[in-house]
Amino acid sequence: MRMRTRFSASATRRQAVAATGASARRSFVGLLAVAAVLGASACDTVDRLLTVSTPSRLGESNFLVPQNAALISSSAVADFECAQGGYIVASGLAAGELVEGTQTAARWSYDRRDIEPNQAQYASAGCAAIGVYTPLNTARFTNDQAVRLLEGWSDAEVPDRQRLIATNAAMAGHSLVLLAEGFCECVIDLGPALTTAQALDSAIVRFDKAIAAATSANATDVLNLARVGKARAQLGKGDLAGAAATAAQVPQDFAFNATHDLNAGTRNNRIFAQNNQGFAVTVAPAYRAMTVGGNPDPRVRAVDGGRNTTDQINRLWTQQKYGSLTAPTPIATGIEARLIQAEALGAGQGVAIINALRARTGVALPPLSASEEASFIATVMEERNRELWLQGTRWFDMNRRSLAQEPAAGASYSKGGIYGNQRCWPLPDVERFANPNIP
Repeated sequence: MRMRTRFSASATRRQAVAATGASARRSFVGLLAVAAVLGASACDTVDRLLTVSTPSRLGESNFLVPQNAALISSSAVADFECAQGGYIVASGLAAGELVEGTQTAARWSYDRRDIEPNQAQYASAGCAAIGVYTPLNTARFTNDQAVRLLEGWSDAEVPDRQRLIATNAAMAGHSLVLLAEGFCECVIDLGPALTTAQALDSAIVRFDKAIAAATSANATDVLNLARVGKARAQLGKGDLAGAAATAAQVPQDFAFNATHDLNAGTRNNRIFAQNNQGFAVTVAPAYRAMTVGGNPDPRVRAVDGGRNTTDQINRLWTQQKYGSLTAPTPIATGIEARLIQAEALGAGQGVAIINALRARTGVALPPLSASEEASFIATVMEERNRELWLQGTRWFDMNRRSLAQEPAAGASYSKGGIYGNQRCWPLPDVERFANPNIP
């Protein structure tokens, strides 16, 4: 979904290259200062230097070389990690996991479920500012670009090339999964608008490439990262048999996480930054005291923050799933694989899978009751709601299973207006107007 606007991945790269050129020009000015003190010939030296033409910007091709392969790959992964964090918060607001707590009206539409395609917040804001469309587009583009480059180089030029291909192909796939799940339509590289199913098909193509490369590289962690993504895409398309078979290959204790650190705001754990530190969102009431059989559910933990959010309207409740700005965020786990398997297989085998998850160390919950077994799909969706809380899955679950929205559409919104019934975000105008292949 590379857009021909100032919000595109290519525009961002051009800005970075221009900045590099500016740095080079500043260094050149420094050389002039040095030349001025080099003795009697200094003036002649300066005159000669001033006649040299310096480029205003450096070409992208100067950096997209095999020597930079590891940096290109890791930078693309970082694009996804930041985009995922913004998506978790934005989709958490839309799905009712979180409640908006700022005075910034541009953000209220996430919470109110009435995003309009001309709104800039969701369309073009960066990941640290809880934008979704441009950050996910950037992550998809840069990871696809990394794969194309790596495939054009040789193993002699790039150490561990197959593992890098697998990693970036998987991240491109996960980027497309979030675009497919979050948006009513999406686009790849100025192509036509894709339905959710078509976008998930495109994600599966990337996951298959990742699986092949990871198998070649004997990279088990990346292999399972791709398998969970593929199973998630298959489930989203309604391919239950395929989803169950793919998910069954992933061990339950598997986890592949997005990493976070303090080096830059874009590298922070976005949920902790927005909720626990910035007081910009609060845990929604339905998640503040979840229980199983009358006992607290250890999978969903929230505490009263002892103050209001920044809007001074909502009470601050803080999530306890992510304990710091550096806490990792799951991208793919064996727990999610088991839940995909259970849903795809249905009651019977699915009940046994859920009961095993509940009985695992650290959770130790009782098995499903007879009534929970009898309404198994509803039970699976609630297990997903709790197990995958604040991992970016609830928004699409509510869409594909038509789950009840809370608060209901038509209810009054505390900051003005009423709640809408939106279940996916529209394709933004910044894409539609810049793309000649979309009417």
